[in-house]
Amino acid sequence: MIKTALRGLSAAALVVLPIAAAPSAHAAETVDLATAVDRLPLGTESRVGYQRTSFKHWNAGINPTDGCNTRAEVLIAEAVDAPEVGASCRLTGGRWWSYYDAIWVTAASGLDVDHMVPLAEAWDSGASAWTPQRREAYANDQGAETSLVAVTARSNRSKSDQDPAEWLPPDPDDAVRCQYTAEWVGTKLRWGLAADDAELAALRDLVLGCPLESVTYEPTA
Repeated sequence: MIKTALRGLSAAALVVLPIAAAPSAHAAETVDLATAVDRLPLGTESRVGYQRTSFKHWNAGINPTDGCNTRAEVLIAEAVDAPEVGASCRLTGGRWWSYYDAIWVTAASGLDVDHMVPLAEAWDSGASAWTPQRREAYANDQGAETSLVAVTARSNRSKSDQDPAEWLPPDPDDAVRCQYTAEWVGTKLRWGLAADDAELAALRDLVLGCPLESVTYEPTA
């Protein structure tokens, strides 16, 4: 897969540089996708009290001295051809691969940095009980390279806050959907988030078409 190959230039699994705001609780583990789905706790989701501002983002990122916020750092890290970084972290040039819809993007302004598990979905699935500091760590998580994904703005806004029972990448390639499913499940396991009945049913259906897919995740404290 193009996306996996490109990410492999910087890391071979979900785990990259750990951040102080989201320390590891356990070593990274790799399991097959079916096993990973079975590890998701069943929960009843609730959006009561949700506000996007409950998740502080974007913050100063993993390098507070570079003048770039989390969004810009992700764009720089995921660029296939590196952009020029100017004053106030202004990005010019560069090239990115949006794996959701199989599109090359040549301007940072055409990209969104998607939370693999959207903030609202995270809230519904357990983040409502977190401290503000943990929600901030989640919203800016660069400790796992698939927590935040640079994709076309159109595909991200099409996804919105939907889970895999409601939305999957528009690229019909089975490999893309298997990758997306693995990254979704890995993110939920990393942060200890639950899944509801409809979501689990959809994930188990997706597993059937992804017999060789695996999930690598490192739980946070």
